[in-house]
Amino acid sequence: MTSILYEHPLNERIRNYLKLEQLFAQASDCLQYNIVSSHSVFFNALFAILDTLERNDIRGDLIKDLEKLEQSLVIWSQNPDIDSAALEDNLQKTVQLSSKLKVHSALWLQLKADKFLTSLKQRFAIQGGSSLFDLPQLQFWLNQPSAKVEEECRYWLSLLEQIKAALSLNLMFIRQRSAFEEITTDSGFYQDNGEGLILIRIKVPDNYPVYPTISGNRFRYSIRFMMPCNETGRKYSKQATTFHLARC
Repeated sequence: MTSILYEHPLNERIRNYLKLEQLFAQASDCLQYNIVSSHSVFFNALFAILDTLERNDIRGDLIKDLEKLEQSLVIWSQNPDIDSAALEDNLQKTVQLSSKLKVHSALWLQLKADKFLTSLKQRFAIQGGSSLFDLPQLQFWLNQPSAKVEEECRYWLSLLEQIKAALSLNLMFIRQRSAFEEITTDSGFYQDNGEGLILIRIKVPDNYPVYPTISGNRFRYSIRFMMPCNETGRKYSKQATTFHLARC
């Protein structure tokens, strides 16, 4: 039986991490298709990444998390049952990424200085302002040879690669903190202590006509299952529900 995976952050740092992960995926996926038809998604994702980095110290948070991960990996290396090859590989990645983020200036700042991107970003910030009749420079760019257009897109994303790689590594280990366990609730509602947790992950069978809404913080969290409703949009589910939960 296949499931739908839902994730909910319990602090602002993880919220930013998950947001960036999704935005990076959107921008990268656009390069698998014709950029002429997917350019709006690409630039919206790119500009949202830049705004998130500008408003938050993501680089500093990633460095701190990588340092903590390095310490944990060193401790785990003393376990005789550990996969030494996999641990050594992840340890090297952690050290290298941490060093690069510390030594190099924020490469993504070059994107803020790009005049072409700056002119587009101002229009994309306006609802409905990214139409081609308002952006002849974008229409001209989209009609350049496809190889040149794709090369520029990949170059812009390459300036964010260190952030993306550190983000992926940190999230991978955060998600591996806890295995999924089966939970059954009789009323469609579940709550528990959130102390020490930073991420809630929920798997619901895709043939269940419900989805979870999650609220909480580092002290406590609650899960309420909802059902689609034509009249009100959604309604509370009061039926017994079995799902899988990982507390990370």
